[in-house]
Amino acid sequence: MNTRNLQSGPFARAEGGVGDLMRLVMLALAPATGFGLLIFGWPALLLLIVTLTSALAFEALSLKLAGKPLRPTLWDGSALLSGWLLALSLPPWAPWWIGCFGAFIAIALGKHVYGGLGQNLFNPAMLARVTLLVSFPLEMTQWVEPAPLLFPHSPGLLESFRIVFGHAPIDAYGGATAIGLMKTGLTQGHSPAETLAEHFSLIPALIGYTGGSLGETSELLILAGGVWLLHRKVITWHIPVSLLGTVFVLAAFAHLANGERYPGPLFHLASGGVMLTAFFIATDYVTSPNSRTGQLIFGAGCGLLIYVIRTFGGYPEGAGFAVLLMNAATPLIDYYVKPRIYGRDRKGRPLELENSRHDRR
Repeated sequence: MNTRNLQSGPFARAEGGVGDLMRLVMLALAPATGFGLLIFGWPALLLLIVTLTSALAFEALSLKLAGKPLRPTLWDGSALLSGWLLALSLPPWAPWWIGCFGAFIAIALGKHVYGGLGQNLFNPAMLARVTLLVSFPLEMTQWVEPAPLLFPHSPGLLESFRIVFGHAPIDAYGGATAIGLMKTGLTQGHSPAETLAEHFSLIPALIGYTGGSLGETSELLILAGGVWLLHRKVITWHIPVSLLGTVFVLAAFAHLANGERYPGPLFHLASGGVMLTAFFIATDYVTSPNSRTGQLIFGAGCGLLIYVIRTFGGYPEGAGFAVLLMNAATPLIDYYVKPRIYGRDRKGRPLELENSRHDRR
């Protein structure tokens, strides 16, 4: 038998590497990020720069302490993407130390404590966001109204430095998110219709010209980036569809049951970080299940927890908590829902070959 052309496995190889995937995800995030920088102005740009540079610095320091080479991991884009996602989830005018400390949590504690890229249990950006939200609730809930770049009423570059690196007051630009106002309105006895009539409109919410986190406001641009990732096969539909579908179905049932207490599904899909979570955070390869069935369970669990925390919990936004809780459940999902091994059935038994059946006839 001629064996000259035979090679050892694995025979299946994916095109591109980690760096290529990271660059595609960052490219998909660019439109929503650019829109966030446009409507929130210089302070948002300064915060993004601080968070990205801090993420790279802590990545380099962690690699140095671990005795690992810097160049291959530092420039594969993984640390940059973690810092990027973290910045998008922060209040756009948060002080510099929020971005810096968040980057430390994401990179040093969220990734390198577990051994580095590919070995972390929790999504680094969401671990940092939730830690910051619990530890510094005042700084993490200071929202501002849109103040487009270079517009007369937006802060100039010098004032922006004072906002981000000093303690310049931002009360003149302050505002609240629709989801926060909904939470407050319900506690004060107002119905969703009363609150939404004054503070929420679907079209501006979808476009993103509203108060909110730096990169979470434009649902349409985030959706476009997510669809492009699906088209490039960077992600699959299982987690986004199951997450968004679960939120939609739960919100629709609750709204039909009691519209005076529960807002409708479009409000939930067009506010907060649901869309960004569905396409860019919950789909993290490392912290989500391996099998398609497991990913459906994971996405549905995220959607269920987001809705429950938003509706019945103490925080108006539950995306970060939901992702971390389902990250913790991922090993359990992978244990019970395993992908089928090539050449074997779901129970691990060898498949009967077609030729063998013909031979026996």
